Amino acid sequence: MAWALGVVAACGGAERRQVPAGTAAAGPPHPADSLVLRTAGAEVWFTLVRQDADSAGRPCVERTLEIRREGRRIPVPLLYTGEIPVARDDSTIEAHLWLHCRAGDRYAVNLRTGQPVKVAR
Repeated sequence: MAWALGVVAACGGAERRQVPAGTAAAGPPHPADSLVLRTAGAEVWFTLVRQDADSAGRPCVERTLEIRREGRRIPVPLLYTGEIPVARDDSTIEAHLWLHCRAGDRYAVNLRTGQPVKVAR
């Protein structure tokens, strides 16, 4: 029974953890969070990163977005991009979804909820 508690305790840290850059376990250095846009009442930051490559094998970095406002951090789900988003108005930004180093569909992101909605062409 004691071994089961040890296994459960070891698995309990499922939250996202960052390994400091430059450590052996880190692999390639993880870029720091970067402020990319300020709007009325909100900041938009690049946070998580993934390495990718285009069809010719050229590497790129794609990053997720996080909205910071009033002491809260609001992640934008499932939207990796390789370019700085653009402010559409005080409550919305637009960003292209990137896949394999190419810009794809454009999404409007609500600055209060972080919810992305595909923009019709």
